[in-house]
Amino acid sequence: MQTDDQKFFMAGNLLQKIVFLDRDGVINRDSPYYIKSWAEFEFLPGSLDAIKRLTQNGFTIIIITNQSVVNRKMVSPDDLQYIFEKMCESISMDGGVIKDIFFCPHTPDDDCNCRKPEPGLINKACQKYDIDPSDSVMVGDSVKDIQCARNAGCGKAILVKTGNGIESENILAHIQSAPDFVANNLSDAADWIIKNHPAN
Repeated sequence: MQTDDQKFFMAGNLLQKIVFLDRDGVINRDSPYYIKSWAEFEFLPGSLDAIKRLTQNGFTIIIITNQSVVNRKMVSPDDLQYIFEKMCESISMDGGVIKDIFFCPHTPDDDCNCRKPEPGLINKACQKYDIDPSDSVMVGDSVKDIQCARNAGCGKAILVKTGNGIESENILAHIQSAPDFVANNLSDAADWIIKNHPAN
């Protein structure tokens, strides 16, 4: 018998195995000074293995990330693209696959519809790959990530305690917007996702 957690992955008679991941604070260490170069990028312990295990279990992984460093003029679009390429290269060498990356370059003052918690990035990914968001899960470390998942209609939202996760957990509890699962880190989140997916 399937649990309620297992059912959310079902799409008719087909299985959609979509995981949206935030980047900073989930895959790599975040910084109050932003990640401005590959030299400043550091994978969090276990994140490479988590992505590999999700990949091996048939999940399609798409990164959804705010990168206001671009419009803040702290990095160029080419600089950011280089960081993405090196990140994906490292993930691939470890056995994981990133399907695509959707990022928002805007600052909060730009009033766009793609900066999380707005759902624009996930909506764009769903349109590009014909994804039903209700069959997906979003993993993030911030209030914005969980709110973005809800605004986009994601089936489940997971908060990780790395990055801003511990502070975010308290805020989400205060505003009565709890995630579906609180994980210690991305590895813990991957365990939960894989465990609650029905067998092929």
